[in-house]
Amino acid sequence: MQRRLVTFILILLTATVMAEEKVHFILTGGPALRKWENLRIESHRHDRWWANFIRASTLRMVEIRTVYGKDAKIVWAVYKNGYSRRSTEDNKPFTTWIQNLAKRRKVKLVWFSKGDQAIAAINKQPRKSIVTFDYFGHSNRFCFLFDYSSAISGASKSWLHEKELYRIKSSVFAKHPISQSWGCYTGESMSKYWKYHVGHTLIGAEGKTNYEKVGRGEMPAINGRWISR
Repeated sequence: MQRRLVTFILILLTATVMAEEKVHFILTGGPALRKWENLRIESHRHDRWWANFIRASTLRMVEIRTVYGKDAKIVWAVYKNGYSRRSTEDNKPFTTWIQNLAKRRKVKLVWFSKGDQAIAAINKQPRKSIVTFDYFGHSNRFCFLFDYSSAISGASKSWLHEKELYRIKSSVFAKHPISQSWGCYTGESMSKYWKYHVGHTLIGAEGKTNYEKVGRGEMPAINGRWISR
């Protein structure tokens, strides 16, 4: 009887710890291939640096640990296929560099290759744990485009569409989380669907976002305005 009581108390304590665990979730899409960008007219070429979304993600990590403490737990889900393709094109070990970045910054790296896996990575987090959510990558009004102009010029083969957001468990988010998409246009439609299905506000852009200065240590800028729905 006493052993059962001790076991029960341990289960309760474990459940309490799990409930109190706080997670910061960063979702990162992949870069375009230069061979596709080179087909555009000069003024439309924008995704040139392989690390635009990677650098923006690490800048956000610094912000998180400045605000929430140096030991804040960060889960970093990265679209691997895009960096593998760009690695082949540039003949550089980008996926290895990303793994090393994750180790140095003490964040949990999760590779994914399609939207289903991105959703699974979010849903795998403990109940009421996600305090902040950030997306860095290509997007349009309706979806996160993980591999825009990577597999196909001017198109995407991997995405997370607003009509799929109902599959994300709202229960994994903490009370009053801060969620933001740093991609283009998502505030114009996707934010509304996020609020409806996931249950809290997704800050999104009306218009384009600009990653030109992330290499100089600045977070992505907005060419329109941020919308909080």
